[in-house]
Amino acid sequence: MSQMGKLQKHRLVLGLVTLVMAGSLTACDDGRAGAEGAAKQLASSLAALDVGQLAVEGKDAAAANDQLKAVFEGLGAKPAVESGDVKLDGDTATFPLNYSWNIGSAKWEYSSEATLKKAGDKWAVQWTPALLAPELSEGENLSVKTVPAQRGQILGAGDAPIVEDRPVFRVGIDKTKVPAEQADASARAMAALLGLDPEEYAKQVAASGPQAFVEGLVLRAYTADITEAKIEAIPGGSSILDSMALAPTRTFARALLGSVGQASAEQIENSNGALRAGDTTGTGGLQQKYDSLLRGKDGVEVLATPEVKSEGETPGTKVFFSSLPSPGTTLKTTLDLKLQQLAEETLAGVGPASAIVALKPSTGAVLAAASGPGSNGYNTALLGQYAPGSTFKIVDSLAMFRNGATPDSKVECPSTLTVDGRTFKNAEGYPESSLGSVALRDAFAHSCNTAFINARDAVSQDQLESAAQALGVAVEAPKLGADAFLGSVPGAAEGTEHAASMIGQGKVLFSPLSAAVMAASVANGAPVSPQLVLNADAAQSSEATQNPSAGATPTESGSASPSSASALPASPASTKPITKEEAASLADMMRAVVTSGHAGFLAEVPGTPVGAKTGTAEFGNDNPPKTHAWIVATHGDLAVAVFVEEGGLGATTSGPLLKKFLTAAG
Repeated sequence: MSQMGKLQKHRLVLGLVTLVMAGSLTACDDGRAGAEGAAKQLASSLAALDVGQLAVEGKDAAAANDQLKAVFEGLGAKPAVESGDVKLDGDTATFPLNYSWNIGSAKWEYSSEATLKKAGDKWAVQWTPALLAPELSEGENLSVKTVPAQRGQILGAGDAPIVEDRPVFRVGIDKTKVPAEQADASARAMAALLGLDPEEYAKQVAASGPQAFVEGLVLRAYTADITEAKIEAIPGGSSILDSMALAPTRTFARALLGSVGQASAEQIENSNGALRAGDTTGTGGLQQKYDSLLRGKDGVEVLATPEVKSEGETPGTKVFFSSLPSPGTTLKTTLDLKLQQLAEETLAGVGPASAIVALKPSTGAVLAAASGPGSNGYNTALLGQYAPGSTFKIVDSLAMFRNGATPDSKVECPSTLTVDGRTFKNAEGYPESSLGSVALRDAFAHSCNTAFINARDAVSQDQLESAAQALGVAVEAPKLGADAFLGSVPGAAEGTEHAASMIGQGKVLFSPLSAAVMAASVANGAPVSPQLVLNADAAQSSEATQNPSAGATPTESGSASPSSASALPASPASTKPITKEEAASLADMMRAVVTSGHAGFLAEVPGTPVGAKTGTAEFGNDNPPKTHAWIVATHGDLAVAVFVEEGGLGATTSGPLLKKFLTAAG
């Protein structure tokens, strides 16, 4: 073949190859890549609730964007949206849009069908409401209705209901009964009637769907100021008879149990999506600590509601999704309803902060933990931190027994005693007949400060700490199941600070709970570990699973700041628990307080003989100083601590309260 022929043949082959390649590219370029890209862009735009930048047919792009936001606004969340497999038919592409919503504790998943059409080099979305949710019609918007779970009960001793469903009136604005333009004015009028923040309540009403009932306040009963007539006089005003988890009275163990009500904006923000506007939740105390356990899981309904076009129109609704509620779990406690109510009645007339704590020494069960009205809602009974005064002489005496003393040992009780320039004296009215060289029992019964301070050289500060721990004080309370302060006794102190510790002052701090534990350990003949929540282990395990931050104890303001029991030191292995013999000697001296000392009035209490110890602790910079008034007592299988923050002497202020409580307790 000539050279020219070879060249022509080569060109022919190249030409054929080129034609084949060109044919392959044309066959592959069917627009799939562009359609799939447009499908993904639509999905991501829907997830962001913004389709304003897309090419849209069937509706103006801005109008489509407004409709998207209006349809989903009532859900209070954004969806996750993914596009499915794209099917091509010429210039038309169809594919599913897979939506996933987290609505409260429920997950709502569905698919809608989307269509794209190619115009030039762009794929345009064929806009219909059904693109957002199947069967959604023009003019319909979605909203969420919560189906409340039945809140778990809080039970007392013997499984007696403390917190249970009781009848209430839910008062608020029913948006189906008020024109949209009137809703703001009605909200503000209702807020004024109920004593709410008008701006905040008006925002809640505005943010709620057109079918919503926006609760403002829950009443156990109508009052002179809030009557049914006044409520209904407000356009849209309504009161709904319902039930709610409540204690027997508004104040019953309020500081301990907490309360239940609508979630605040702050609680909603901190709930990681678990709470929504209008949800019921616990505030304070056990209701807050175990909220997710007690609350259970609400069910939800997603409703489609058409726009109201005329006044008085009641539009129909379609249910797009529903989930059933899961009831909350019951919390079991040791509280004795009768004793708790009695403790609160005993403190009802006390002005300053106050508390009564009653324990069952044989089991450690907390039978009553009442904080008086002067505590202003603070849990003084479990969280208060105060100098225990002469009640701490129970600890001193145990430390002295361990150094060889007995109730009959002689101690020196001068009228005053000076330590490093600071003068200590006995309480006003101390009997002269009990000064000088007296039996330890007598010094204890009349609460001789100088006798116990005189023992400071024989009783070191670390021995005081050890003796306190031997009595169940200043150690963990793993079975309690509630936030509490179990006492603090420094292991090192010198000079006047150590001397002050001997009379329960200095840096020694007790709560009424720890004072009751100390007395209970004497009655039991062994250290008592208090218990309040019987199913605390299971409850805390469940709470930690559902809410990892549940164990955090919020800091509260006040002179007596809270402390979690779990933050206290465990009793060292080297600490020797109180023995029955030691407890018997302490019980002997506590009985002497009644038979020959400051608390003779307790001899009139019927039943088992009472043993007691009074305490008065100075605080502040006033002259004369203010005092905390304490008294602890044992009465059969009952140990009680009574505390009044500003109360004069323990015997004269707290003593009569204790007598009233023990006499009525029977």
